[in-house]
Amino acid sequence: MRMAVVGAGGQGGLFGALLARSGEDVTLIDRGPHLEAIRKRGLRLVPAQGESLTVTVDAADDPGAVGPVDLVLFCVKTYDLEGAISDAGPLVGKNTAVLSVQNGIDASMLLARAFGREKVVAGVSYLSGNVEEPGVITYGGISGKLLLGPLNSMPRERLEGIASAFRRARVDAAVVDDIRAALWEKLVLVCATGGVLALRRQSIGGVLATPAGRELLRGVMEEATDVARAVGIFLPEETPSRLLALVESSMAPSTRSSLLIDLTTGRRLELEALNGTIVRLGADVSVPTPLNFTIYAALEPYKGGATA
Repeated sequence: MRMAVVGAGGQGGLFGALLARSGEDVTLIDRGPHLEAIRKRGLRLVPAQGESLTVTVDAADDPGAVGPVDLVLFCVKTYDLEGAISDAGPLVGKNTAVLSVQNGIDASMLLARAFGREKVVAGVSYLSGNVEEPGVITYGGISGKLLLGPLNSMPRERLEGIASAFRRARVDAAVVDDIRAALWEKLVLVCATGGVLALRRQSIGGVLATPAGRELLRGVMEEATDVARAVGIFLPEETPSRLLALVESSMAPSTRSSLLIDLTTGRRLELEALNGTIVRLGADVSVPTPLNFTIYAALEPYKGGATA
């Protein structure tokens, strides 16, 4: 497949490099020093464990110079999505599939309004990366899992073909029947691991080291799960306990969430798509969310990009 990755940051750069390394025809769409470093030296991937590797991959700043492709991955931060959609039009042809691999629950619907529901695949990624410096991505995360599901009646064979391309790239990709529940479960997880780590200015090891930190993680997850169930998404009642156990068993103690990294480096925060969504929807369905509100209120002054 010909593929374009819109946003070559931690997530997009990682997926793009892995796909290119496996033999797919990939072009990364980005700009600035990161793009120039990729063009000059390739993209260096540094795993939490194991040896680093450098991948040569095509990169461009003009989607119009690339033209229509078979698959477009949207990997920009949620607050940049509308601008990315506007710029990415030349990449999307009659037979192009559009894959959203982003936090939150709304990105795929924005893509559907722009390009049509029949083209859109929603993705839930548990493989996280961070741009350590231009041209260098560190990565780890809870697992290498990528869940895919359509917004409309896309043929199963096409979905499996996309999943197969990721599996060839050594990403554990699978097609699921209920992608909305998968999106919500990821939101429950990231509201806790993202929001709590940013609030406490600690890695996950520091948060888990105290009873108060553990209970805060659990409480944020419980609120978000209650909101999901109230808006009609089936998440089992044991979801918070299962996700907390997953965090304890799978995340290295030194792991910092992207929200924490963005906060400490003065970047914009995906706060509205995460805890802000839980607070707003909780108010709509009369579900109290005091812990998520505390995280939102404490981080709100920095969401536009200011060092805490």
